[in-house]
Formats: sequence, C-alpha cells, structure tokens
Amino acid sequence: MLLLLQYTLIFASVLILVALGGCFAEHSGVINLGLEGIMVMGALGGALMMRYAPDSFGAFGMIICVVIAAMIVGVVYSSLLGVACINFKANQTIVGTAMNMLGTAAATVIVKAINTATNPNDVSSTIQYVDEKKAFIVNIGSFEFSWFMAIAVIGVVAAYVVLYKTKFGLRLMACGEHPQAADSVGINVYKMRWAGVLISGMYGGLGGICYILSGVSEWKFENGVAGFGFLALAVMIFGQWKPSRIAMAALIFGFFRALSNVYFGFPLLVSLEIPGSIYNMLPYIICLIVLAFTSKKSRAPKAEGIPYDKGQR
Repeated sequence: MLLLLQYTLIFASVLILVALGGCFAEHSGVINLGLEGIMVMGALGGALMMRYAPDSFGAFGMIICVVIAAMIVGVVYSSLLGVACINFKANQTIVGTAMNMLGTAAATVIVKAINTATNPNDVSSTIQYVDEKKAFIVNIGSFEFSWFMAIAVIGVVAAYVVLYKTKFGLRLMACGEHPQAADSVGINVYKMRWAGVLISGMYGGLGGICYILSGVSEWKFENGVAGFGFLALAVMIFGQWKPSRIAMAALIFGFFRALSNVYFGFPLLVSLEIPGSIYNMLPYIICLIVLAFTSKKSRAPKAEGIPYDKGQR
C-alpha cells in the first residue's frame, strides 16, 4: 500500500504542476496544447543541470538549480507559443501540436549530440543521473518522499493565491473571459496573455523534470512523456480550471497511473489475470470516460482559443 501511495503522490504531483500550467494559459485566453513538448524541454534542462552541476552545490543547491533550470527552459520554449499565437494570431491547436512534435525531436537531437561529443560511440538519447537523483528523495521508513510532492503543494497554493487574491490574477482571468472589456478599463490583454503563457511554461517545465525523476535514474528522451501533457489537460478540465479541484482530480488520475506500476503487488488484482497492458491503459481509459461524462458541465474561459483583436467589440 505504501508503494501505491508513493507512486500516486508522485504522479499526481506531475499532473498538478502541468495542469496548473494549462490553467494559467487558458485563464489568459490561450489554449496550451504544447504542454507535452514543454514538459520534455523542461525535463531536458533539469537533467542537463543534474549532469553538469558541480558536487560542491550539495543536495539543497542541486534541487534549487535543477528546479530553476527546468522552469527557465520551460518558459523559453513556451515563448514559441506566445509569439505564434499572441503576436501572429496563429491557430493555437496547430501550434501546440507542432510544439509537442518539435520538443521531443529537439531534445533527442540535443542529447545525442552531447553524448556523441563526449563519446563518439555513444549515439543514445539517454541522460543518466543516478547519484544526483538522491538529492530529491528523502526516505521516511519504507516510504520515499520526493521534494516534488512539496513543490506541487506549494504550486497549488501559489496558483490559488495568484488567481483569486491578487489584481494580477483577476486581470488575467478577465482577459480569458472578455478581453475587450478588460482592454476598455486599461488592461493590456497582450501582456496578460504573454504572462499566462510564460507561467504555463514554468509549471510545465517543472512537471517535466518531476516526471522523468518519478521512478528511474536515467531518461531516454525519444520516449517523450507518454501522453502526460494531455492527461494534465484532462485533469484541468475535470478540475474546472480551479487549482483546488485540479489537485483533487490529479490524485484520482495519479492513483490509476500508479496502479499500473504496482498492481503485481496486490494478490487480488493478480488473481484476476488481467494483462498488464490493460492496467497501463487505465489512466487514458479513465480520462476518456471522465471527459465524456463531464464535458457538458465544463465551463471553460469564454475567450480561450480566440486570438485577441483590439478592434473587435
């Protein structure tokens, strides 16, 4: 049971961080379908920091540097979405899809180039961080606590405070509901949407490094993030674009994802003789079922996905 709880919390942490990123972008009026690509690039930034950071940083310094690196790379990569969709008013769905494809491909090429430069015989897209990963894990008895669990909780609290308790958050949400009205009272819609997209990149980058550190000590970047960006979007929709509900939805989805990792430890589940591939499919099946039954009640920001036209009323 402890192992199930451990995996549930770590996968829920990934989903919380990435879903909150999507939440900020959509509250500003921009649909961020490129979360998968942002996760991969954020994971790349964090993994490279773990690989090249000097030992003198220590455990705490390592955590801080890796988190900052993942956030910075996520923010930089998300700026592609901002330029294309805010400045040039491109189709947000197409741009997000392109970012997902580009993110995995670019990360693979970069890692292969680094590995080849170090060792001409190494053409893999894998980065190892066996020793460095220990900085993120605290053993509490037989339970492995990851600092990303705490970061996810902080992320939820920060998102709630920013969105509902600050002028910035209220202005951001106004730009996603009725940008023309927001503009009429002096709010710069373009700046607020850029802020939403960049915050989305920050959260997405964090979710990416959290994902690759969830259970292994190396990562092959051509594998991407197994659809977690889209799962996070489902969590965001199920959570009705509200941080507290997103956290609860992430725990549900995280449980089913964790079950696919540890089902063999439960005699009752093993006795059912269900193929392991079915358990691996569970999170995505649950995603489809949840969206099918909740889509009618979902209330997305009214102006999401609609490029802002200052002259339109």
